[in-house]
Amino acid sequence: MKKVAVIMGSDSDFPTVTPAIKRLKSFGIPVEAHVMSAHRTPEAAAAFSSHAAADGFGVIIAAAGKAAHLAGVLAAHTTLPVIGIPVKSSTLDGLDALLATVQMPSGIPVATVAIDGADNAAILAAQMLALSDADLSDRLVAMKKEMADGVAKKDAALQEKVAALE
Repeated sequence: MKKVAVIMGSDSDFPTVTPAIKRLKSFGIPVEAHVMSAHRTPEAAAAFSSHAAADGFGVIIAAAGKAAHLAGVLAAHTTLPVIGIPVKSSTLDGLDALLATVQMPSGIPVATVAIDGADNAAILAAQMLALSDADLSDRLVAMKKEMADGVAKKDAALQEKVAALE
């Protein structure tokens, strides 16, 4: 199975990306996490993404706040899918990071999830890998069924509460 890289612009982003790492591991997807900066270590970021496919990665997840150029820098140096997680900061509540991540020039796409949306980034990465992995696809189907069953259970409990109001 291909690996997923979780790259964060700062170690302070680790709490934000932790749900992605946990979700990937729950699907049995090998994951590596690294700190790289689009601005402070651009050569390292470029080298990592340039070699990521050859190193066994199938998807790169990049989390960054404020200027948030990390996902774009990584995407510029690879043909692998890159998923950006804009990180909420004290500056503009993450809106700056969201815009920097989603507003990519033509030819350098970055799939972007919600501000601090690490869990969805992991699920999207899993869906991408599942295109060529039937077992992973089955795990995703099971996850969706579990979510649907949970909603149905909550609705049944709500119906009991509503009936008790009569």
